[in-house]
Amino acid sequence: MKCWVSGDVPGAENLELCSRPVPVAKLGTVVIQVKAAALNFSDLLMIDGTYQVRPPRPFVPGQEVAGVVVATGESSRWKVGDRIASKVFWGGFAEYAEVREDMAIPVPDNMGLAQAVALPVAYMTSMVALHHCVSVGPEDRVLVHAAAGGVGLAAVEIAHAAGAQVIATAGSAEKRALAVKHGADHTVNYGEANWKDQVKELTGGKGATIIVDPVGGDVALQSLRCIARYGTLLIVGFASGEIAKLPSNYLLLKSARAQGVLWSHDQDAEIVTQMTERLSKLLDTGMINPVVSDSCTLTDLPKALNDLGNRGTVGKVVLTVGGGE
Repeated sequence: MKCWVSGDVPGAENLELCSRPVPVAKLGTVVIQVKAAALNFSDLLMIDGTYQVRPPRPFVPGQEVAGVVVATGESSRWKVGDRIASKVFWGGFAEYAEVREDMAIPVPDNMGLAQAVALPVAYMTSMVALHHCVSVGPEDRVLVHAAAGGVGLAAVEIAHAAGAQVIATAGSAEKRALAVKHGADHTVNYGEANWKDQVKELTGGKGATIIVDPVGGDVALQSLRCIARYGTLLIVGFASGEIAKLPSNYLLLKSARAQGVLWSHDQDAEIVTQMTERLSKLLDTGMINPVVSDSCTLTDLPKALNDLGNRGTVGKVVLTVGGGE
């Protein structure tokens, strides 16, 4: 099979498109023919050797896949031909991937695999953030940063489905319009110096009760200037490349809190099961509709990673593999 391999030297510029044997299904795993592989900011970090998960090199990067089951381990609950999407620790940027059974989720018949590949990481992360770390509801004013990105747009849809007022930030008119299309009530250009004042105005001076922040850096810092009393800043990631040094006096003055959003199938199995059930209900009712950019194929990975790193993408960036679907 064809796959991208991150060699002994970190950096996306050192990726190589290689041939490797097709994985073999074992007890507790299945092998899928990958039809879609999604990019995440954490892929860049993993390839650079700066992510908290550091596979032994060389390795095949890629943490989010969707495809068709072609082989199963003994006593599997899946069968050949099933359509699934799944998180994988790595190994996704390939024509075939081995998937843990407990990580796989079924793809509805009315959803394409290129869309479904956004579910296991981006939507699950936003679901954990908004329905486990906090309990979002109609009384909330939710500020979502980078709202046209994979996690951000998912958060917009999930908060909107819960009946919350949603304020979306993004750096371009196109991205802000996309957020409105998917449920945002208001948008703000967080490239403008007074964006936090705009948030205060939109919330009647009260501030945001929940802030979803995949950006970090100064965006996280300024978010504490427009957080509501008893509000929560949900730290999802650091797409800006900068980890914010949050001043605790801001939290004290608002009786607010900052909480990290990190989940795993191994340590949070019960939570993941609960969030998967919630996600399935939203899918069934049409309340979520993943937006993907699927014009790239497997061979386009280096360019796609570059675009993602430069924040020049909209929605979830997806590589179509093996003809896609």
